[in-house]
Amino acid sequence: MSDTVALTTEPIAQNPWRITLRQFQRHRLANASLILLIVFCLLAVFADRISPFNPNDIDPRAAGVKRGFPQPPTLEHLFGTDDLNRDVSARLLYGMRVSLAVGFLSMFISIGIGVTLGAISGYAGGLLDNILMRLVDIFLSVPSFILFLALNALLTPSIWTVIFILSAFSWMDVARLVRGEFLALKERDYVIAAHAIGATPLRIILSHLLPNALAPVLVAATLAIPAAILSESALSFIGLGVPPPNASLGNMLQDAKAWLTTAWWLWLTPGLVISLTVLAFNFVGDGLRDAFDPTLRR
Repeated sequence: MSDTVALTTEPIAQNPWRITLRQFQRHRLANASLILLIVFCLLAVFADRISPFNPNDIDPRAAGVKRGFPQPPTLEHLFGTDDLNRDVSARLLYGMRVSLAVGFLSMFISIGIGVTLGAISGYAGGLLDNILMRLVDIFLSVPSFILFLALNALLTPSIWTVIFILSAFSWMDVARLVRGEFLALKERDYVIAAHAIGATPLRIILSHLLPNALAPVLVAATLAIPAAILSESALSFIGLGVPPPNASLGNMLQDAKAWLTTAWWLWLTPGLVISLTVLAFNFVGDGLRDAFDPTLRR
């Protein structure tokens, strides 16, 4: 009887991911930001169903309006029109789609490169580790934005060019982060035991090291998306990003330069969406960082 009581009073091990989720839910600002990002993503995905206007076409119903001048918001055009009588709300939705696609795709590619090289470097050590880390140092020593401009001048401007450029020069911090995690984790007892029973290096990396190094990678991935969105917006703003007439948040701001004082709706809406998106991703990243920190759990 006493053994039964002793067994039933032992603490039940909880799923660490469930604990992390509960910690994240306590971060109210991160939860609100996550909801906002989900709304933005849904608006971008279903932009063609939400907006009745084509973002690149002149509204034929505005033929009577004097062209060459932006028109203020109306019930028909909620965010007004630009100087070509294109609906700003439609361009905003499609611009969100482009900017979010650039952010997510470049993040996935850069995280994939960084995790792969960081895992190889941290697990192998020795000469290969030195070579890969010197490669990281070389990439970090070169001004990335100057390379953005140079490559963009050599390659055909398109959304895929922007994604390639951003992902090719944003993997280095992730590689260093994963390498550091692997250097610490590969000395743990369960990794040494896996070596002892003859587990292959690939199995050790995929089954033992990588799952335990995912927490900082997830946080880094969350923060890489707004960095990519800002970089795409900057490239598009100076005319080296997504080529017109396709809309992105950056080239919408570029089109609004000539109307800063006379057509506030042209720059306010894309600028506000960029700011809210970047802030929301940063707050979600803060929430994930706090959720994965064991010292903050209670």
